[in-house]
Amino acid sequence: MNTGNMIRFICILLLWVGLCWLLITRAARIDFMVIFTIVASGIIVFVPLYKKYVRKND
Repeated sequence: MNTGNMIRFICILLLWVGLCWLLITRAARIDFMVIFTIVASGIIVFVPLYKKYVRKND
């Protein structure tokens, strides 16, 4: 992974963490749906990025 891709990945990671933080702090209670939303969004965001940038040599 070159420097430009790493910076892009870090920016997306920080944005995702910020949005998760907003979801957790604004939720009335932390229940299964909040946790499921965080996990599902992480999978939707980071699996394609991993496949594109990290596992490029396959």
